[in-house]
Amino acid sequence: MGVTLREVIKKYGDVQVIHGIDLDINEGEFAVFVGPSGCGKSTLLRMIAGLEETTDGHINISDREVTHLEPSDRGVAMVFQTYALYPHMTVEQNMGFGLKMNGAPKSEIDQKVAGASDILKLGPYLKRKPAALSGGQRQRVAIGRSIVRDPKVFLFDEPLSNLDAELRVEMRVEISRLHNEIGATMIYVTHDQVEAMTLADKIVVLRDGRIEQVGAPLNLYDDPDNQFVAGFIGSPAMNFLEGIARSGAVEVPDLKLTLPVQANLPADGTPVIVGLRPEHLEIIDGDTLHLDLIEHLGGTSFMHLDTANGTRLIAEARSARDRQRDTKVGLSVPSGPVYVFEKEGGKRIR
Repeated sequence: MGVTLREVIKKYGDVQVIHGIDLDINEGEFAVFVGPSGCGKSTLLRMIAGLEETTDGHINISDREVTHLEPSDRGVAMVFQTYALYPHMTVEQNMGFGLKMNGAPKSEIDQKVAGASDILKLGPYLKRKPAALSGGQRQRVAIGRSIVRDPKVFLFDEPLSNLDAELRVEMRVEISRLHNEIGATMIYVTHDQVEAMTLADKIVVLRDGRIEQVGAPLNLYDDPDNQFVAGFIGSPAMNFLEGIARSGAVEVPDLKLTLPVQANLPADGTPVIVGLRPEHLEIIDGDTLHLDLIEHLGGTSFMHLDTANGTRLIAEARSARDRQRDTKVGLSVPSGPVYVFEKEGGKRIR
């Protein structure tokens, strides 16, 4: 077993921020905590690390209860958003410093630093100091410092937030490759659902200190339990419109469409929320919607549309070269599922 949480609660005085979390992360799994700012994902990670006290509940790592152990006794290594490297030390010295402080012999330190630098492609930079490195290289050094400790679990707290867009993509690939190579259990916190989708074996979607849904990335994308998860997982986000339940279908007045659905719909005339993924929409000739903006990304374009009452939609198109912004268009839904949610509470209607 990797990491197990049972009825985990965190309070600051009278304010409860983590509400009875139950979670299993298997050995060797890459789990990503994702959610909006303030949802509790970093607090939960720090509780696993021992940097935040657990108010109630139990945390186990490798079948050993660690709920009230010191961070150094838990067998975890944490990589922070800030690199926290010693500027006067070389890469080699930074990576081996923790082992040196713990009294490890020089031969063991050299061996482990060499092994970590091979994995992270840091060999040419071992004699450099952090000031001579790029942001991505510094983050690799911070990860290397964790690898040499041989932890049972790696914890990453938004490690790519300080990098530019190109480096973020590069480091995502590096971290994914690292996980495949060393096979360690990894828990990663991010607010960026693209990072979550591309890195995770298992995504844990959090909101207000509670788990909304847990699952493999594509399972959450294809089969969300509620409107929150449906809107959070996927980029661009799912479109939501007011709908009315009909026999075996939902009427969407804003689109002047009635769409068949495979779901146990409520009584005819019941208001519902209809969810449509951008890639399942097709722009056609018509006057239902206002085409406000076109984002050309090369092979794909994102079409930003406004309904008559001001609801904003995004449709993904493979070819939009013949379309012009600030024109009237129509919309069809030729493929893909139509998601239906309860208007109050947002629960998925299946």
